[in-house]
Amino acid sequence: MQGPLWIDTHAPDLDEIRQDEARDRLRRAVDEPMNLVVQGPPGVGKTAAARALADASHADPEADLIEINVADFFGRTKKEIRTDPRFEGFLEGRSRMAKRDMINRVLKESASYAPMSGEYKTVLLDNAEAIREDFQQALRRVMEKHHRTTQFVIATRQPSKLIAPIRSRCFPVRVRSPTTDETIDVLEAICDREGVDYDGDGLEFVASAAGGDLREAILSAQATAVEGGEITMSTAYETLGDVGDDDALREALADARNGDLKDARSTLDDLLDEGYDGQELLRETLRVARAGSEYGGDDLARLHALAGEADLDLSDGLDDTTHLVHLLAAWAAGRTELSPALRDAEVAP
Repeated sequence: MQGPLWIDTHAPDLDEIRQDEARDRLRRAVDEPMNLVVQGPPGVGKTAAARALADASHADPEADLIEINVADFFGRTKKEIRTDPRFEGFLEGRSRMAKRDMINRVLKESASYAPMSGEYKTVLLDNAEAIREDFQQALRRVMEKHHRTTQFVIATRQPSKLIAPIRSRCFPVRVRSPTTDETIDVLEAICDREGVDYDGDGLEFVASAAGGDLREAILSAQATAVEGGEITMSTAYETLGDVGDDDALREALADARNGDLKDARSTLDDLLDEGYDGQELLRETLRVARAGSEYGGDDLARLHALAGEADLDLSDGLDDTTHLVHLLAAWAAGRTELSPALRDAEVAP
């Protein structure tokens, strides 16, 4: 895809964040700087919200917003960390330092230097669910030491992964998945700014296919506009193609609803064998359920509530199929929470 990405060029200002509760809490943090945990599913705008906060809070946000993606540390080698332009100034002459000490030094140095344009700076820690507990303890000490000059914004899809001392020092800001209509509103605004022709069916196709992932919806809309010159049902379908494994997931949901958990399990097994991981398949299942018309609002609300518990089980457990079938079984039975144990009849292969 040529040119700048729409997710960057059309990143929202604070006033453009469409979720009232999240926007109001961020506005409060402009007037009363505080540490925040910005939490929500992937792709819903957590990082964009943190950047919008920094833009509203600092006269020079490029200087006073420090972004650290946890993957920049824990998924990279010592050499990659040491030579990263963002960190090399902190690590010059420290080639023998252990990776753990490198990470601690970058964190401490980022928090300790003076703000450039005001009384405080903002440190954004993205994908914070991947921070190991021992590093979270170090983060807690840094937060305590530099609380007068540094605002920490911790973005995560799993706030339960954060240790209690960090959660207690942060104000929660919940960012939910946007509805299809809300996603369409965002896409309409972007298309109008870009001068891209569109129709309602095309935007609805793109928004429904994204299933609450706003980032994916915007990127898909841009790809369609580049490839097709406009966004209609025809150009969106031609660009995006058949929407993944939607038919298989619809079948799994229907089988579970009809009590055919063996067939539902077989479908999920096949999809996991094709390369999905458990949490990815969970997100796809929710997207397909939201995009269809078979289920009412209460059914979808229960499915999402159960999915929150299942997501934690998937992050800690070893058997993705078992946890996913457990979710569908509980949903089909009309339950509002997962039971502590599975019945053998529910998951028998």
